[in-house]
Amino acid sequence: MRTSDQARYAARAKVVKAMAHPARLFVVDELSRHGQRCVCELTALIGADMSTVSRHLAILKNAGIIDDEKRGAQVFYHLTMDCVHNLLQCVDSLIRRTAQERSRVLSQ
Repeated sequence: MRTSDQARYAARAKVVKAMAHPARLFVVDELSRHGQRCVCELTALIGADMSTVSRHLAILKNAGIIDDEKRGAQVFYHLTMDCVHNLLQCVDSLIRRTAQERSRVLSQ
């Protein structure tokens, strides 16, 4: 593999790895559906403490998936990766297809 290819795949892996946690996928999905959320809303929705949610948000932000905007004392997050909705739909489709195939095999 060429060096330029390695760099491209490493950059892709960083983005995919950043989403590879249920809480972070939840945040991405919430922001995809609602446009933006303040950190206080995300903390309540996830049901974790503020420091844990902040770590998840920092990982997503570091990967370039989300960005934030400070408004007074509150911080609001929004997606920068608009195509993520299509990616999540593709993943859901794969999950359904795999479940159907397994169910069909088990019923035989």
